[in-house]
Amino acid sequence: MSDTQFAPLQNDRFLRALLRQPVDRTPMWMMRQAGRYLPEYRATRAKAGSFMDLCRNTELACEVTLQPLERYPLDAAILFSDILTIPDAMGLGLYFEEGEGPKFKKPVRTSAEIAALEVVNTAKDLSYVTDAVTTIRRELNGRVPLIGFSGSPWTLATYMIEGGSSRDFARAKEMLYNRPRDMHQLLTVLADSVIDYLNAQIRAGAQAVQIFDTWGGALSHSAYREFSLNYMARIVQGLIKEQDGRQVPVILFTKGGGQWLEAMADTGATALGLDWTTDIAQARARVGDRVALQGNMDPSILLANPERIREEVAAVLAGFGSGTGHIFNLGHGVTPKVDPAHAGAMFDAVVELSPQYHQ
Repeated sequence: MSDTQFAPLQNDRFLRALLRQPVDRTPMWMMRQAGRYLPEYRATRAKAGSFMDLCRNTELACEVTLQPLERYPLDAAILFSDILTIPDAMGLGLYFEEGEGPKFKKPVRTSAEIAALEVVNTAKDLSYVTDAVTTIRRELNGRVPLIGFSGSPWTLATYMIEGGSSRDFARAKEMLYNRPRDMHQLLTVLADSVIDYLNAQIRAGAQAVQIFDTWGGALSHSAYREFSLNYMARIVQGLIKEQDGRQVPVILFTKGGGQWLEAMADTGATALGLDWTTDIAQARARVGDRVALQGNMDPSILLANPERIREEVAAVLAGFGSGTGHIFNLGHGVTPKVDPAHAGAMFDAVVELSPQYHQ
């Protein structure tokens, strides 16, 4: 897929900040920016029938990806999909119970079940995702860059082993400690699948990618490095570095990963996502100019009044300080009960307050 098939990029503020190049203001986007807090999203999802039907419908996935750009002055769009598309393509039977989150009909728990897994062939098994990427990129018409994404191998493994969401990851951790060989075999298949998946998204038109390590923070210090970070490093090394004359930045986001920032920077990632438990000023002092930083306002602050939201935006911007290399975002996804006007207040504050840090 050549860039000549897409319109030239009019706003590259997000990509420039990821590469720590000068920008006029801090770029911004929001995790889960296309989601249940928007009434127009809820209407489109109802039209689709189910969450996965929405993901698999190219036109509707494109529609919901673009919805937040109609409301807010965002600097990036993110593909509308789910982190569990890879295990679903492995035949585990992904489904969603109302109010309970994702579940799998066929969890992976035995050595034989792990040995039977094969690396996903994105072109064959997940073409609906790459079709959506190409469609969204074309519809964006150069307005802002498009972010592709995947779950991290450890995060995907937890859902596959537990059969869904978990509070303590008992089955996954039991395998990790009692049967580390099985766990490494599973994570290797997943890492190679993620490499294929993200590279396919890049070839289809994604201009940056993010790896969501949602449950890395549930691991001990040594287990995180061995069972999560090592596999994300493998992915970073296996990704397409440049497409159509532009570098393709990679963002690593480990929720609860503030203690490992230096090690995360060692992977070769372009940027690190921070959750709200990490002080952004301290994070910048620790990693210096090695990586850009993305984040990191507590999503719950969007439940507060607009004046309080503006104060928190000012605090995050001041925490990072002057210079480039900051992408404003929440420390995790926006929650369903947020008033869309409150998200608007946050973005307005970034537009108003951030230029002073880029003089």
